[in-house]
Amino acid sequence: MSYEMIGITVLWIFLYGYLIVASVDFGAGFFAYYAKVTKQDHIINQLISRYLSPVWEVTNVFFVFFFVGLVGFFPDSAYYFGQSLLIPGSIAIVLLAIRGSFYAFENYGSKKSNVFMFLYGATGLLIPASLSTAMTISEGGFIEETDNGVRLLTGELLTSPYSWSVVFLAIVSVLFISAAFLTFYASKANDQPALELMRKYTLFWGSPTIIASLTTFIAMSQHNHRHFENMLDLWWMFGLSVAFFLGALLLIYQQKRYGLAFIFVMFQFFFAFFGYGAGHLPYLLEPFITIESSVTNETMGLALVIVFIAGLLLLIPSLIMLMRMFLFDAEYVKGKK
Repeated sequence: MSYEMIGITVLWIFLYGYLIVASVDFGAGFFAYYAKVTKQDHIINQLISRYLSPVWEVTNVFFVFFFVGLVGFFPDSAYYFGQSLLIPGSIAIVLLAIRGSFYAFENYGSKKSNVFMFLYGATGLLIPASLSTAMTISEGGFIEETDNGVRLLTGELLTSPYSWSVVFLAIVSVLFISAAFLTFYASKANDQPALELMRKYTLFWGSPTIIASLTTFIAMSQHNHRHFENMLDLWWMFGLSVAFFLGALLLIYQQKRYGLAFIFVMFQFFFAFFGYGAGHLPYLLEPFITIESSVTNETMGLALVIVFIAGLLLLIPSLIMLMRMFLFDAEYVKGKK
């Protein structure tokens, strides 16, 4: 395997890690606000707060690693993505700043703010929607290169069925992943009211998730037939994704083994995410960037591979330690400390 393939694989693992960890965070924000509006905040908001307190500051580590690594491995990506994503990227940064402000007021403020709770819930849906724009434009047809640089074709982006199908998929996936994890977390806390409520949310958001996935698949066949054909060649990966999805829903419906159910959800998105990524190769941004033509020099690439693999090997044990010390500590998870 070439070093550029190793590099993009490591970067994709970081992005997958961000997908899972950030989805739990973003979805928790929506559920916390929805529970407050529906007068159910006394059931789940303490559970959500216990999860967020130790992890909110490390959520974006995966994303930072991916972003820095992408520019380091493939310098051309800074030129093309940097200019085309100026507006949606700026929106995402502002939303992340608003979300960070909520964390500060929630953890260190003297009183709760309904305005910040609303912003917390809204950003949980708007951030994944804005970040999904990068996945959309990578399929080609949404940017053009001119004498003055790269220009985003906003009209085509806003009127494309594929673009909106990706936004829909990003939002419902966030809610499904988050609900599945919080169901497991409630079971660990022996919090029966929260468990029952989150279990209902998980079962509810399962159907929109699979519908959005099929809709995006169909929309891709019309927008980028090459990528669609490559994904068909990897049908077994998407077949495994569906199998794990059904397995997770079955366990949650039967009210047993919620931890295994969430692991199934992680595998569901793992196979779908890596199937999508493998089908997209050799392009990073059609038709401008491929992993062969835009990769950095071999010496720099090899150094980055070593550094990022070392970072991955350091980050994963650190997260496991964080979970064992806080998230899954027998007393902490039950709110006793």
